[in-house]
Amino acid sequence: MNARRIMLASVGAAVTTVALAGVWWITSLGPAPRIDRLEFSTVVVDREGRLLRPYATVDGRWRLPATIESVDLRYLDLLSAYEDRRFRSHFGVDPLALARAALQWLGSGHIVSGGSTLTMQVARLLEPRLERSVASKLRQMVRAIELECSLSKDEILALYLSLAPYGGNLEGVRAASLAYFGKEPRRLTLGEAALLVALPQSPELRRPDRSPQAARNARDRVLDRAAAANTLPAQDIARAKAEPVPARRIAMPLLAPHAADAAVAGAPGQSIHRLTIDAPLQKNLQALARERAHALGEDISIAILAVDHASGEVLARVASADYFDARRAGQVDMTQALRSPGSTLKPFIYGLAFEDGFIHPETLVDDKPVRYGSYAPENFDLTFQGTVTVRRALQLSLNVPAIAVLEKVGASRLTARLEQTGAAMVFPKGEAPGLAMGLGGVGVRLSDLTMLYAALARGGSVLPLVERAGEGEATERRLIEPVAAWYVGNVLMGAPPPENAPHGRIAFKTGTSYGYRDAWSVGFDGRMTIGVWVGRPDGAPVPGLIGRAAAAPILFDAFARSGKAAVPLPPAPRGVLFAATNRLPPPLQQFRPGAGGEAADPPRIMFPPNGARIELAGGTQDAVAMKISGGVQPLTVLVNGVPLAAHSSKRTLFFQPEGPGFVRLTVMDARGAADSVMVRLQ
Repeated sequence: MNARRIMLASVGAAVTTVALAGVWWITSLGPAPRIDRLEFSTVVVDREGRLLRPYATVDGRWRLPATIESVDLRYLDLLSAYEDRRFRSHFGVDPLALARAALQWLGSGHIVSGGSTLTMQVARLLEPRLERSVASKLRQMVRAIELECSLSKDEILALYLSLAPYGGNLEGVRAASLAYFGKEPRRLTLGEAALLVALPQSPELRRPDRSPQAARNARDRVLDRAAAANTLPAQDIARAKAEPVPARRIAMPLLAPHAADAAVAGAPGQSIHRLTIDAPLQKNLQALARERAHALGEDISIAILAVDHASGEVLARVASADYFDARRAGQVDMTQALRSPGSTLKPFIYGLAFEDGFIHPETLVDDKPVRYGSYAPENFDLTFQGTVTVRRALQLSLNVPAIAVLEKVGASRLTARLEQTGAAMVFPKGEAPGLAMGLGGVGVRLSDLTMLYAALARGGSVLPLVERAGEGEATERRLIEPVAAWYVGNVLMGAPPPENAPHGRIAFKTGTSYGYRDAWSVGFDGRMTIGVWVGRPDGAPVPGLIGRAAAAPILFDAFARSGKAAVPLPPAPRGVLFAATNRLPPPLQQFRPGAGGEAADPPRIMFPPNGARIELAGGTQDAVAMKISGGVQPLTVLVNGVPLAAHSSKRTLFFQPEGPGFVRLTVMDARGAADSVMVRLQ
């Protein structure tokens, strides 16, 4: 009896000792790894959640989060059959699998299978260990049980889908599917799914881009196990085995890279950035820009911006022809670059004139030689059309009529109207708005120009462009009245399209900057507005580069590649006047410039002349004289950009210099005509 008690006591002591040692050992493991501190790749997605561009982690790994819903169901079935058939029923450790692994080890003398469950594999991925030992296996078991206690089965499986290794710097089934097959894992074939099940067991030895035969053999073993379990038809297994194994990795998606960079820079702590961009349209327009740029020349770049003008949302933003092409300055965002717009501002000149009521699309206007002081505008082809309708003048982009209308509208007024919508009009330093802006004498961004054209399509009101999804509704700003906007759109709808392009589907305008540096085309239908810029990012001239030949065909192709039929423009609003020229009210039948043309000179600074050097005999105490001729009262005088005290009726003015140095003097009259000189005081 005593011996039995002693034996029981000894066993109890041993069990207690082992239990205490186990508790001590488990305690010594420390807290479980923090799942909330896992670092995943930052991703930028489109309006529907489709991947535009992922970014590698700080240590250079592609680790994209994945969920059960984001992968193919057949992949999940194969994974369960091959890795852990009892995943849904065990508590993190599968005793049957461990027993099988132990018997295989005893029978062969080496490890045949590890008996690890998916939960144990997740534990190993969260807390990697290089050694393979009993202690490390026990550690995985403890961590697996901890995971099962704190997470659901779906959450544990999602961790495996996001962390499993696939060779090199690929982690997670989504990164592997993109890198090896170029698609999301929800659209896998059976053979692709089997390969992705097989790779994590020996990711480096089975990498298809380095060891295609080893990858094929591993994939086929997964399929053989599915065949043995009778879970898939034999013909499906045979077709899957006949699928080729990818021989190389595919680059990660790179859609809208400039927009993605801007989004990440704007919110660096955010892991998922959703943009308003439409991925299929973005992909099509990027391919279009790349194709056309290579056809036009090795230094040429292209920018394309597509906007939903009903909401102001950016649907596609191609900021360069090739993001990685250094020769084309591919990483420079040409949708935000200041460039000369050529003739693309003409529709807004006529729009203000329609709004003012002194012209109608059928009003006659003269296209003949005219001089504004020293400025004599010419048409692009150096010819004159005589007397034409305003409609014809805008459709043919005639320069002389546009400048005549701008002279009456006023360059300063046009600038103010455009800028009050949020569009930036940037003039050369020290220059004031003048008639030359009607032909491109101002800096404009493609993004602003596209926004302004979208306003024409939406009845004359501007919506700021939105690129981040969920930014909320923006405030509309009035550009021109609805009737004037409709007139402009109606006229541009009849502009002659490029060769082989359909007529009457898109309202559009082209432009070419001075010296053939920039070619433009901006157009809209009832749904979308697209702006196109073509040129060299460094601003160098490209002989023969004109908007009609270089940019307009890209514009029409961009609409065609949108995959949707052109939508008609809205019907005419109340107040539109339909009439032939001879049926218009007499004042609207013929445009007659106001004070301007040959009859009225623009303001001129007669003294001091441009480039003059003026001696300040008495230092800064001496006032400097300034004499002005021409111009329509009242006159505005600026000294280094600062308005001089009002002397609107005087032609001889005096200003007090701040000291020796260069001074820019500018005079601007009531019509917006201006003159400017630079003098040196010494």
